[in-house]
Amino acid sequence: MLPPPATHAQDGDTPVDTTYGVQVMRRRGLDANGARKSSPSHSHQLPADPATMATAARRRHGGAGAAAPEWASVSTTGAWRVEPIGKHQLMRRTGLPARDLRALDPALSSYPSSVVGRDRAVVVNLERARAVITASEVLVPGPRDPAVAPLVSELRARLSASAAASPAPPQAEAEAGKGGGVSPPTGGGGKVLPFEFRALEVCLEYACKSLEHEASMLEKEAYPALDALTSKVSTLNLEHVRQIKSRLVAISGGVHKVRDELEHLLDDDADMAAMHLSEKAAFQAAGGDYSSRFGHVAEEPAVGDDGERDGYEGDSDEQEDQGSIVFMPRIDELENLLEAYFVQIDGTLNKLSTLREYVEDTEDYINIMLDDKQNQLLQMGVVLSTATLMATGAIVVTAVFGMNIRFALYNSPDTNIFWVATGGMVGGAAALFTVAVLYFRKNGILR
Repeated sequence: MLPPPATHAQDGDTPVDTTYGVQVMRRRGLDANGARKSSPSHSHQLPADPATMATAARRRHGGAGAAAPEWASVSTTGAWRVEPIGKHQLMRRTGLPARDLRALDPALSSYPSSVVGRDRAVVVNLERARAVITASEVLVPGPRDPAVAPLVSELRARLSASAAASPAPPQAEAEAGKGGGVSPPTGGGGKVLPFEFRALEVCLEYACKSLEHEASMLEKEAYPALDALTSKVSTLNLEHVRQIKSRLVAISGGVHKVRDELEHLLDDDADMAAMHLSEKAAFQAAGGDYSSRFGHVAEEPAVGDDGERDGYEGDSDEQEDQGSIVFMPRIDELENLLEAYFVQIDGTLNKLSTLREYVEDTEDYINIMLDDKQNQLLQMGVVLSTATLMATGAIVVTAVFGMNIRFALYNSPDTNIFWVATGGMVGGAAALFTVAVLYFRKNGILR
């Protein structure tokens, strides 16, 4: 049976719904006027809190609510500030790939020590120094860490002092790039290193001095402990030396990593050329093209007969047609800087090698002492075994006399015969023992 048709009111009045029409409008969520009804939950919704929205945005972009890590930014003048910088923001700011940023994570200690030059930044990942160096600032992770705070203070002091001594305006570098090569800014009586080299020098010096300080402290502690172990072998002294040897292995590993990385840089001219950030920036500001290391030309630098390195050269005809200036970084200054700290870290490694040899010599001496003690115990065992054998012979004679056998010695009227027999057995055993000991000494069994 169909429902009755809806009845309409007069003109201007609200239409009157039938039962069927009311049910349809309720299913569709409409009121009597045909407008969609608002639910109580939507009608009483509070405005969004800006802090809540920021937290939600961090969760969407940065993970499960994790705050961005703090970095210390030190400028060319030594001014610094601590700011939270996320991974993606740091990648956009420095142009570094995520792989290089993972190497700076202190939790990932498996990464080897490295100093890598990229297009816009130099990544320093040494044992005690981690930083990202650009042409205008140095970024140090975790500045509130007590182990990192001295590095930040040293960067501030050194960079502010060098900036006050010899300011280097960018215009001078740009004008110098128009002459076919870029030279560091001059101040006073000689050349001053570019900003990235000064920052790199602070990081290298901090890492080398930290390792050298640890090596010196270990050396001061190790020699007395080893001498004490030599004079008296005890459990306490052995445990102390074991801890010293563990620290020696750890420090030696860190020194080896830094030394190998510096040696690798000195052997690779292309890696050293990639660290000339200020010169690249000045060269681009001067309107020049990239060199073979940083651009589309595939020529490698040649070494002349006089031992000096030629610049990176490309197709000369194409360069003349375009009228461009070839970027030719001179790696002499950086090479001298790396060689100086290579010599320093090599000296620290030699000091640790000497300490390691002393530890090994002490171990050999302790083993010799223990072997000597063992030999003495073995000799005493031989002596005791010989004495036991001779005493056993005397006991056998006593057992024979103690048997229930009649012979003339028992019928002797002399009462001293007992002492004579006893003395004879003891003297015979002692004589045989003396003969055995002399035989052992003659053949080198006893000393």
